[in-house]
Amino acid sequence: MLLKHKDKPRGPYEVIVVGSGLAGMTAANKLAQNGRKVLLLESHNKLGGFATWFRRNQGEHIFDISLHGFPVGMIKTCRKYWSKEIADSIRQVHRVRYINPQFEVETDFTRTHFTSVLVEKFQIPRATVDAFFYELETMNFYDAPKMTNGELFEKYFPRRNDVQRFLLEPIVYANGSTLEDPAISYGIVFSNFMSKGVYIFNGGTDRLIGLMKDELVKNGVDIKLHSKIEKIEIQEGVVKGVWLDQEFIQAPVVLSNANLLSTIQNMTGPEYFSEAFIKKVKAVRLNTSSCQVFMGLKAGAVLPDIGELIFTSDDPEFNTDLILSPKIGSQTFSVYYPEMRPDKEPRYAVVSSSNSRYEDWKKLSEEDYLAQKKRVIERALVGLEKIVPGIREMIDVIDCSTPLTVERYTHHQKGSSFGTKFEGLEVSMNLHKELPGLFHAGSVGIIMSGWLGAANYGVIQSHAVETYLDLLTKNQLTQEGQIHV
Repeated sequence: MLLKHKDKPRGPYEVIVVGSGLAGMTAANKLAQNGRKVLLLESHNKLGGFATWFRRNQGEHIFDISLHGFPVGMIKTCRKYWSKEIADSIRQVHRVRYINPQFEVETDFTRTHFTSVLVEKFQIPRATVDAFFYELETMNFYDAPKMTNGELFEKYFPRRNDVQRFLLEPIVYANGSTLEDPAISYGIVFSNFMSKGVYIFNGGTDRLIGLMKDELVKNGVDIKLHSKIEKIEIQEGVVKGVWLDQEFIQAPVVLSNANLLSTIQNMTGPEYFSEAFIKKVKAVRLNTSSCQVFMGLKAGAVLPDIGELIFTSDDPEFNTDLILSPKIGSQTFSVYYPEMRPDKEPRYAVVSSSNSRYEDWKKLSEEDYLAQKKRVIERALVGLEKIVPGIREMIDVIDCSTPLTVERYTHHQKGSSFGTKFEGLEVSMNLHKELPGLFHAGSVGIIMSGWLGAANYGVIQSHAVETYLDLLTKNQLTQEGQIHV
């Protein structure tokens, strides 16, 4: 049931999911399919988390927030845990382009084509390429990190900055990986894409989330928007529910889809965890943030077929530190053609995405902040003009988001677009072992980020929730049997 603003959730529930990103929604749907009584709370005015959208000019323009593109595994995940209609709306992207001073490449982003490019264009021996891909395929996120991304590339492609750029740059935009991060954070995500390329959801994020909302309601999930909880209630060392609008809602399980650190430090409180666990929590590093420039074309304006994902840069060499700098020369263009939303008035849109550091934006005065936003917009226009001359005259509306925008709408600490670094995964997965009844599913450990990673992590954690609820039922039956005897 989609609860209205004045409606009060009618507990008790078995599970309260806090936050409706793809991990939270998928977990809620899976648990409801299993017959559990679930409440889904979202602080924003719509579901989706980062998988969201906004409108401009009375709805004439619809912009997707996320950098679109995910592995083929999303089809299986959606078919199994959502619906056939959602899965059938996922289609492959055929034109992914690189444009930078070191090389220009167009690819369908499959292993077969990447292998041919590495061998023929970059002159890498075929045996080396095969060995590289084999090492990626054998990585497992349960394994301890053995090397960094930088060490991985130096092992197979020593002193080949151009090859690093070709292989790593897309994943930097996908989950914030750097050369200093564990190679596992890159390898698993990259090999997932390499299986059959990049895919997107046809119809736009608004249609996707609408279909997901319908599935949640059909399966009996209670949904309440505009609902930022005040506190997770802990009694005698276990979860008892949450406080919302100064009212207590009872549930033995709370699954947080919020920022990991906010879940532990703010929603719960460090006093409920052991010193050893809090030490691990303090060691968790937040990942970086991002900027987007949203450009909607005028009615009747036609954009030539320039591809759907374009990784561009003016920087002479690849440098992950420079990618995060305010002096960044790199940005990725996501191109939305009218067939993306066939039921709407034909419109073209282009979204520029670039990684950035929260600290570089937070310290700015209001005047400097607005000036920096203008520079980001101008950088996007200049970069797009190199691909489509005269694009400025075709644009009807333009807007820009920054790390502070991300912080405002998601409540993620430091506006993190990609959750936490690798060490966050262990903390997230073991949260319920430290505090019974408290679970977390979200963008953590870099691996569990992006659309597919988030959805699958929601499934993984829903299984852990089921195990815990079954244990509670078994203990209750045992106690009742003892009392009866």
